Amino acid sequence: MFPPVDTKNARAVAAFVEEKFSVMYPGASLKWIETIMKDMSRMFEGGNPDYAACDIRYHDFEHTLQATVCITILLEGRHIAGVEPRISPRLFELAVAAVLLHDSGYLKLRSDTSGTGAKYTYCHVLRSCSFAASYLPSIGASDYEVEAVLGAINCTGPTKEISRLRFREPVERVIGCALATADYLGQMAAADYPDELEILFREFQESDDYIRLPASRRAFKSAVELMERTPLFWQKFVRAKLESDFQAVYRFLARPYPHGPNLYIEAVEKNIATIKRRLETPAPKPKAKKRK
Repeated sequence: MFPPVDTKNARAVAAFVEEKFSVMYPGASLKWIETIMKDMSRMFEGGNPDYAACDIRYHDFEHTLQATVCITILLEGRHIAGVEPRISPRLFELAVAAVLLHDSGYLKLRSDTSGTGAKYTYCHVLRSCSFAASYLPSIGASDYEVEAVLGAINCTGPTKEISRLRFREPVERVIGCALATADYLGQMAAADYPDELEILFREFQESDDYIRLPASRRAFKSAVELMERTPLFWQKFVRAKLESDFQAVYRFLARPYPHGPNLYIEAVEKNIATIKRRLETPAPKPKAKKRK
């Protein structure tokens, strides 16, 4: 089964993360992970008194859970490999916090009744950091820990170059690279990724409309154009990011490390092949109406 847990089931993902954490760090408390998993699941479902439920279909809570499973497997692989600097139990907890909070910026305040959270695409990283900075101290995070989580969330901005960002400790950069890697691979490796591109385009369209971006400056004019450019986006942009800016931490997804199959990369390649086939297949012509 790939991924090894149902990412539509928040409880199953929480159990998966907790199991991996317990094996990696025997005796460590599960309280932090249990708390933040419950809080973020409740928030995306509309249980937070200040925020409405997630109302977008692509960057929904399943997307967050896909990234959560991916970063967990990645950090597990790095832990097994014994690479320095080591990820401490607390840093693993902060990595989980970062991945669960990284798209909270798409959520709308309850007083915001126009459109969907997709309109915040261009500023969602900033909004995610803002929410994280107010939420994390409430569950016991120190100022340094909040700074580490915000640094990791900032790595998920598509225009950000992690190599240019400053971190207090080298290991915090590793967490940022792991989060950025999981953010891309978690979604692009999902079995329904080729089917979701039209939904993704609608989110881009709403955000462009919201900031009144002229048509000439929009990245995509149609869902078909987004689909057409996705293979090149993977080959020239994402793969380059994975190898260099993200410090090639994706390799820790291989099982066994370092020469075993990397199911995430294989799944993305399969999806890209599916997209290419669909583009090569002409759309069916509409049936001619029968004359009376």
